[in-house]
This record gives sequence, structure tokens and C-alpha cells, in this order.
Amino acid sequence: MAVVDVDATGAEEFAGRMLGTVNGAMLALGISLGHRTSLYDVLAELEPATSERIAEHAGLQERYVREWLAGQLAGGIIEHDPQAGTWWLPREHALSLTRTAGPNNIAFMASAVSPFAELEDDVLAAFRDGGGVPWSRMERLQAWQSELSYGYYHYALDAALGLVERLPDRLRAGIDVLDAGCGHGHAALRIADAYPASRVVGYDVASAAIAAARAGAEALGLRNARFEVRDAADLEREAYDLVLGLDVVHDLARPYETLRAIHGSLRPGGLLLMAEHALSHRPEENVGHPLAATFYTVSLFHCMAGSLSDDGEGLGIAWGEERIRPALAEAGFGAVGSHVLEGDPFNIYYAAQRDR
Repeated sequence: MAVVDVDATGAEEFAGRMLGTVNGAMLALGISLGHRTSLYDVLAELEPATSERIAEHAGLQERYVREWLAGQLAGGIIEHDPQAGTWWLPREHALSLTRTAGPNNIAFMASAVSPFAELEDDVLAAFRDGGGVPWSRMERLQAWQSELSYGYYHYALDAALGLVERLPDRLRAGIDVLDAGCGHGHAALRIADAYPASRVVGYDVASAAIAAARAGAEALGLRNARFEVRDAADLEREAYDLVLGLDVVHDLARPYETLRAIHGSLRPGGLLLMAEHALSHRPEENVGHPLAATFYTVSLFHCMAGSLSDDGEGLGIAWGEERIRPALAEAGFGAVGSHVLEGDPFNIYYAAQRDR
């Protein structure tokens, strides 16, 4: 066996980083509980308080709250005065942990850890046997993604639509819109509600998602929105002026076929507005990206695994602009613009138009 010199300092530093990673992952579970129990929201409304008072305001069991507070103190999230027996969430920390933080609520992001972890055995089996993880196994994860989509598109959709000249005006006048892979329909419902003259359709292969979208349309009293369990790759002689593909095309079993079908369904001058992550398909170019490791894990457990479960392409989340543009050109699109929204460096919006 070859003798290899080991950098003892480097090895110790790496081991420390790995311990920190594990510690952070365990802390993330506590942060998730803080979000799901609304403890952060309660703490943000209280002055320094005892665990008994915090539990009373949250409607929770004091012993569990006290243990959770201790873990949050150890994680540097909450402060504690042992003499007074009080606990305090600094207001600077609340800006990243409460529901009022909107898309900046990192506690909500931490609540993804548990539903992803539930799929670990399925992913392990796929490592050994091939195939993927069926979408039907991901309902809890998809519910989390629905909340993410709602929180994100509530703030970003208007800006995204405004990227294309005169598109909001056309929506106000009334056009036909398809949301491909609509999930729970948040984007479709927002457009249908904001632009009542337009007609909006949402397709998704997940029946539970479509049921939720239909319930949303009914709750809002929308008569210009409908939702169907359907694969967007199977469009047949339909005519749309705008098709949305928001963070979905890379998940599909047949992404290239879907892009061709979308192009064929668009009227002359019609537009595909597609959002994909700002990642390269070359792993070495994503090193240094602040969320690259998270995105690859999301892909491993969801995007790639779901696509492969349908004998699909398994593109994964890091599709990359260097492959997306040729795919759009091959599908028949001419001019393709790409845009990044202010405050969102993680996504690229592609506006691909069908020639007139």
C-alpha cells in the first residue's frame, strides 16, 4: 500500500467543518420546529419572558418549550438571562425567522429538512437498484414546495411578468395562459385573480396538487381558471399566448419533448416564460455558490429522482444556461431573453418567443 503524507492540520480543520455541518443540520430541525409551532412569531411579540409565559402564549407544553429554548441558546439564536430566568429573541434575528419576514424567512427554509429526510430510504434504494423516487412519495415535500412557491411568487410574479414589454397590458386585455407543471396553482391563481379578462389553465401530473389548485380557484370565486391532471408534453392543438414553466422543466420526464409541445401550442408571437436555477451543468463552476450543496441535495432527492421514476431524462436541478438555450432553439424558439430579478440571484428567467 502506498504511503501518503497527511496534512494533520488540514485533516483536523476538515473534521471540524464536518462536525459543524452535522451540528447545523441538527439545529435546523429545531429551527423547523420553531417555525411550525410559531414559537419565533410568539417570541418576536414578547419582551424577555420565562419559558412558562412563552409556552402559554404559544399554546404549547412548557417542558418541550424549555428544552427547545436551550437548544436555540446553544445555537446562538436566542438569548437567556439565567438570573431572571427569561428568554429573548433579538429583533435582528427575528428578521430572518418569522412569518412577517416573507421570502426572507429562513426558518421556513429549515422546515424542508424533515420532508427531504423522509425520502432517504427511497433514494438509497435507487442508488442500489436504479430507477427513481415516485412523485407519490413526495406529497409532504410538495406541500412544503407549494408554500415556498406561494411565498416566492407572491412577491416575484409581478416583477417576472414585467420583464416582457407590454405583457401586463396584454394580460389585462385578455389572453390565454397555460401554467405547465402548476403544482398547487399559486402562479396561475394569482394571474387569474389579477387579470380577470385572461383565461388561465394549469396542468400537473400530481392529482393532489390539482385538487388543491381547484380548491383555491373555488375559494377565490375564479371563473377564468381551470386545472387538469395532465402532462404538458401531451399538448394537442391547443392555442396559448403565454405559457409559464416556473422551476419545473428540469423536473419533467420529457423536458425536450415538452418544450417542443409548448412551442407548438403557442400562437404566433406567443411567449414561454421559464424560470430555472442560475447554476452551471459543470459542477466545478458551481463551487462557491452559497447554496450549491443544498440545490444538489434537492435535485438528488426530488428533481432528478422524480424524473427518473418516470423513466425520464433525469436532468437534475443544475441544467445550466449553456444547455437550456440550445434546448429552446431546438424546440423552435427564436429570440430568447434572459433576466435576473433584483434581490434574487438564484434564478434566471428565460423569455422565449415563437416567431410570428
